[in-house]
Amino acid sequence: MRVLVAGASGVIGRQLVPLLTAVGHEVIALSRSTGGPDMLDRAATVQAVRQAAPDAVINMLTAIPQAINPRTLARDFELTNRLRVEGTRNLIAAAPDARHIAQGLAYAYAPAEGLADEDAPLWLDAPQQFTPNVTALVELERMTVEAGGLVLRYGHLTGPGSVYDKDGSTTQAVLAGKMPIVGDGGSVFSFTHAHDAATAVVAALDKNVTGALNVVDDTPLTLRQWLPAFAGRLGAPAPKRFPAFVARLAVGGFGVAFMTKLRGADNSRARLRLNWRPRHVSFLDDPE
Repeated sequence: MRVLVAGASGVIGRQLVPLLTAVGHEVIALSRSTGGPDMLDRAATVQAVRQAAPDAVINMLTAIPQAINPRTLARDFELTNRLRVEGTRNLIAAAPDARHIAQGLAYAYAPAEGLADEDAPLWLDAPQQFTPNVTALVELERMTVEAGGLVLRYGHLTGPGSVYDKDGSTTQAVLAGKMPIVGDGGSVFSFTHAHDAATAVVAALDKNVTGALNVVDDTPLTLRQWLPAFAGRLGAPAPKRFPAFVARLAVGGFGVAFMTKLRGADNSRARLRLNWRPRHVSFLDDPE
């Protein structure tokens, strides 16, 4: 199968391209960092994709900054949100008959008790800084599904090149004692190792599955569980604790919500429909 990977130089793309090649696919890797077209340029995208004539298009388009400031999240994600909307529209227009698989998020569900399955509502009334992200994700999913494609909703990415890698921004913040537990630390994190994200794409290529699937590990953890354990593994100071009202002054409404309200995701449907299993079953058991 001829598989075009848009965003091939990203955290997932760097795992995905060699894996696709290893299992026998012919890969066309596109990214701006390697001289590919600007995916916001419709004419350039259509030309490049039609020239490649792919059987499948893997949409991993993002432009996520290395360090994320919750107070300026909307501004910092403006390009990523444009890629999720305009870039997706351009890819589908360029290859309307191809199999489309796109990257989504498994931590954009509206806060509620228990783990979210794919039918749970997304966080449409999220704090202001996160709202544009959710709006863009909704549009990405709508276009992908209408094209007969599949959205893989990934959790908090771990592994090489991620914010949890040895040089990643979260790791560095924990080492510096600058990532506290806010309020009850009740946010539930479902993690996804980049290699598991890639194996889910490979599993989905030859299956007639559409809609959205949660591609996350087997062990959702609250912030108050994983952060102290992660700090201990790094040899970092134990995380400080701050009341939510104090933290709000520093990180704003979304920063507090990120620490206290995120909902974890259930991967049962992906396991069943893709015959997929995460190799990295728990963030705390992962040496990376």
